[in-house]
Amino acid sequence: MIHYSCDRCRKTIDPKEEVRYVVRVEAHAAIEPQDDFADDTDRDYLGEIQDMLEMGSSDDDALADDDAPARSATFDLCPACFQKFVRNPLGCETHAQLGFSTN
Repeated sequence: MIHYSCDRCRKTIDPKEEVRYVVRVEAHAAIEPQDDFADDTDRDYLGEIQDMLEMGSSDDDALADDDAPARSATFDLCPACFQKFVRNPLGCETHAQLGFSTN
């Protein structure tokens, strides 16, 4: 039998007695499209592909964008922790922000 526990509060979750929530989080870089298509007319795409192929499979990491790797995670949550997650998914402090005048 598989034993589940809440990844937030560490409480044991019995699927026969309560609902187990699965939260999947995925983060990746949002790359904006470039507007300078006019400069691409002289670009040698085949030459760039050839250079990448000549690098070989040992340099696969060089082809990836190391500055912004994609990340994903999966979490099991009990009902109480799931409700807290829904109310505040980023876990930010929810203190009331007071605006004071500059008297």
